[in-house]
Amino acid sequence: MDTHVEAFLHHLSAERGFSANTLSAYRNDLRQFIAFLSSQRDGSAPVTNWSQVERPHLLEHVLALKDRQYAPATVARKVAAMKSFFHFLRSEGLIGNDPAEDIDSPKVGKSLPNVLSEEEVEQLLQESARVDTPEARRDEAMLELLYATGMRVSELVSVNLSDLRLQEGFVRCIGKGNRERVINLHPRAVRTLRSFLRDSRHLLGRSRDAQALFLNHRGERLTRQGFWLLLKGYGRRAKIATPITPHTLRHSVATHLLRGGMPLRQVQELLGHASIATTEVYTHLTQDHLREVYDAAHPRAR
Repeated sequence: MDTHVEAFLHHLSAERGFSANTLSAYRNDLRQFIAFLSSQRDGSAPVTNWSQVERPHLLEHVLALKDRQYAPATVARKVAAMKSFFHFLRSEGLIGNDPAEDIDSPKVGKSLPNVLSEEEVEQLLQESARVDTPEARRDEAMLELLYATGMRVSELVSVNLSDLRLQEGFVRCIGKGNRERVINLHPRAVRTLRSFLRDSRHLLGRSRDAQALFLNHRGERLTRQGFWLLLKGYGRRAKIATPITPHTLRHSVATHLLRGGMPLRQVQELLGHASIATTEVYTHLTQDHLREVYDAAHPRAR
C-alpha cells in the first residue's frame, strides 16, 4: 500500500508541482490512514489492499479523527489527501470504484490571521541585535530578510548564496510549485545581510553546505523547525503578547504594505500567491485598522 502512496506523491510533485511541505503532510495523512485500516477494529479483518477500501472505512476514519479532537482544518486536509489519492488510484485503473467520491470535507471557517504591529516587529528585530554573536547576527539577518520580503519560512531557509544580489538589491526566491520570483530588498536588509556575510557566516561551524545562506552551529542548512524555535525565543524575550509563528511575520508584511498603500496585485506578486483571493484576506485587517484609527480620532461617532 505504501508503494501506491509514493507513486501518488511522485505524481503530485512531478505533474502538479506540489510543495515539499504539502507532500510531507499528505504522506503522513495517508500513512495514518493505512495504520487505521491495518488495525483490528471491532473484530473486523484489517484492510491490506486499496481495492478493499469502501466508503464506510473512510467515514469511520474521519469520525475517529474528530473523536481525537483534531482541528477542523487538519481534518479537512486529511480528507483532501484521501480524496485526491483515491481519484489518482481510480484514474490509474488500480481500483474499480472511488470510495471517497461522495465524502464531504469539514467546513472550515476562515479566521483572520494574527499580525504584529510595526512597533512589535521593531521590538523583535531589536531583540536579535542585542547580542553580538555569529548566531545572533544570523538571526538578525533572517528576520530582516523575512520582514523585507514576506517569504514563507520554507523559502527563507532554502535561499542560497547565489540567490542574493546585494549590489543590485534583490533576492531570488523559489516558491510553491517551483515558481520563481525576484524580490527587491529594503536598504536596511541589504546592510544587515552584507554585514552577516562579511563578519559572521564563516564562524557558524565548519560549513557542510557551501550553498546555503543560513547555517546552524553544525555548518548545515538551518531547518524550518530550527528557525521556528529561534523566532519563538525572540518573541518571548521581546515580551510580545501576540502569538508568533514564522507565518505571523508574513501576515504582518502583507498587512503593513496594504496599510501603506501598496496595490493588492503587487502584494500578491510579492508574496507569491497563486490567487489574489488569498491576498484579499489582508484587506479585512486593513479595514479594521482604519476603523480603529477613525474611532480613536472621532470618539463621539461611535
